[in-house]
Amino acid sequence: MIIGNHIKRETRQLADKTFPLGRLIYFVTNNVHKFNEARLVLAKYNIAVAMLRAKMPEIQDDNIENIAKIGAIEASRKTHLPVIVEDAGLFIDALNGFPGPYSSYVYRTLGKEGILRLLEGYENRRARFKSAVAFHGPGMETKCFLGVVKGKISKTIRGESGFGFDPIFEPDEFPGRTFGELSVEEKNRVSHRSRALRSFAEWYLKMKN
Repeated sequence: MIIGNHIKRETRQLADKTFPLGRLIYFVTNNVHKFNEARLVLAKYNIAVAMLRAKMPEIQDDNIENIAKIGAIEASRKTHLPVIVEDAGLFIDALNGFPGPYSSYVYRTLGKEGILRLLEGYENRRARFKSAVAFHGPGMETKCFLGVVKGKISKTIRGESGFGFDPIFEPDEFPGRTFGELSVEEKNRVSHRSRALRSFAEWYLKMKN
């Protein structure tokens, strides 16, 4: 389910001072790939999720956790809905953690090829993907869940699955294969985003009971 910026009146009426857990969760994102990954992961916990397209403020921060939290608070305030907001980054050891929180911008401007050029001549190609999933609902405390997957940057672009920097990242759990070469099921077993989402889901189910 995908919902646009204009939330229907009856959807807004879900708001209350304390939002009862158990209703639909809204994933605020314009990235359908992220949403599909979240939908598949959360479905295993019987948590229904809808994609909510909403214009979010451009938050500049060196910490993806802060970015996700602020985004979730702002989105929930505007929509009066229980939402999750995810922020992620690729942190490369040889580049002192670059591009990190600026991964989306770097991907748009330099792309996968640009990262490979920056690493030319480096033997150390260790890197990690980090994901922060923040939840906020009306009258509720903001919660944030982290997921990390370690690996290395490949020397060539390989695979057509996934999105973003997936075709140049080889997770430790699948040596010699990039995220771009994994099936959806394989990636969801080990990805940073799925790990953060599973932590959220486990907390959410405990809160419901």
